[in-house]
Amino acid sequence: MKPRSQPVIEWLGTTPREWSQPRLKAVFRDNTGAISMQQLAELEVQHYSIPNFDEFGAPAREDGATIASNKTLLRGGEILFSKLNCHKPRVWLVPHDDQVKVASTEFIPLVEWHSGSVDKRFITYLIGSAVFAEYMTCFQTSVTNSHRRINPNDLWQTRVPLPPLPEQQSIASYLDASCAAIDAAVGAKRRQLETLDALRRTVIQESVTKGLDPNVEVRDSDIDWLPEIPKHWNKAKLKRHTQIIRGQFTHRPRSDPAFYGGPYPFIQTESISAADKFITEYTQTLNEDGLRISKLFPAETVVMTITGAKIAEVAVTTFEACFPDSIVGFVPDHRLNRDYLFYLLVSMQPALLRAMVVTTQPNINYVQIGGNYIPLPPVREQELIAEHIEQKIQGIREIQKSLNQQLATLAAYRKSLIHECITGQRRITESDVQRAAAQRKFDNLALTG
Repeated sequence: MKPRSQPVIEWLGTTPREWSQPRLKAVFRDNTGAISMQQLAELEVQHYSIPNFDEFGAPAREDGATIASNKTLLRGGEILFSKLNCHKPRVWLVPHDDQVKVASTEFIPLVEWHSGSVDKRFITYLIGSAVFAEYMTCFQTSVTNSHRRINPNDLWQTRVPLPPLPEQQSIASYLDASCAAIDAAVGAKRRQLETLDALRRTVIQESVTKGLDPNVEVRDSDIDWLPEIPKHWNKAKLKRHTQIIRGQFTHRPRSDPAFYGGPYPFIQTESISAADKFITEYTQTLNEDGLRISKLFPAETVVMTITGAKIAEVAVTTFEACFPDSIVGFVPDHRLNRDYLFYLLVSMQPALLRAMVVTTQPNINYVQIGGNYIPLPPVREQELIAEHIEQKIQGIREIQKSLNQQLATLAAYRKSLIHECITGQRRITESDVQRAAAQRKFDNLALTG
């Protein structure tokens, strides 16, 4: 006989009859401890911040003197839930140890009313789940275009499914083992992608700087980022054979809707970072008023990011488009093949990053980019080099595509598994926990063997 269900939880649906449905405020309270910048200055701390979570998935050990705002003082054992941009769940279970720990005030720290009343690993899976994140986005209010926050009271008022404590522990142990196995597989595939990316860069670097003849006679290049080039090649400053034009969008705030919704594609840095080589689609457009404060670049322009999180990323447009001033466009003359230029700029990325200006926002001086010397083979040889690179990296692209599809499948499975377990759709027994632990041990041996 199928067990009866509880009444419906608004964001989840029904749960098993024996599970309770308390509001979070009945199980947890806020940790209101605070510590000032002055107090932090003398300490070395573990800093739980939003950027550290997004970049490293872990807190950073920092000198408290470098921290520029007041923080929440942690005691260990808290569950941190980010009230910022809840569509991207950020949840941490803070360990107990001797390290001084502080958290950004963007985190809501959850502390049990009664120690041992719940399994905090289970709660971490629950409030870190995709379905919970989706529900929390209903309460977000916009602070800026990229920052949306919830009121902490909306979190505290939310009802959650809560199995009996032994079942919470079984679910948490099962998910610990199962997710660890999934995460290990994800890690292995990401390492494969890193290896393929390094191979791709090597193919590009060697081809655009050495040519296709391994026995060619070489000479000193007198190019600071490139020791030698084939003897029959020339060199020239990049600006001599390209028109270098910085993007433009002078109005602030940039999000003003008065300039959008027309026929002119408006490309931003994310489109360049996401492109394999060609930018083939867009999500924003400018109207005539927007075009007047921007600049329209021709199709087949080679474009590069010069400010922001990802600098010196390169792509090629396939349509006319406008860009903001965080992007620079390169239009080559008849002496420089477009595809060779694209791969040349890819190979120059490490040198450009070394010359990067680090201020409040890292950036590359686009005028200085044009002052770099580049190797200049005969135009026909440039074409052959570009064709050779395309042939070599096509196989790499196919493998990368397959690996990315596998990663998407693993991510979807992990999400589905957590959902089934925290909602009671999949009931976990002790034998399930033992099987998952045994499988995890076997996978570890296979990965290390």
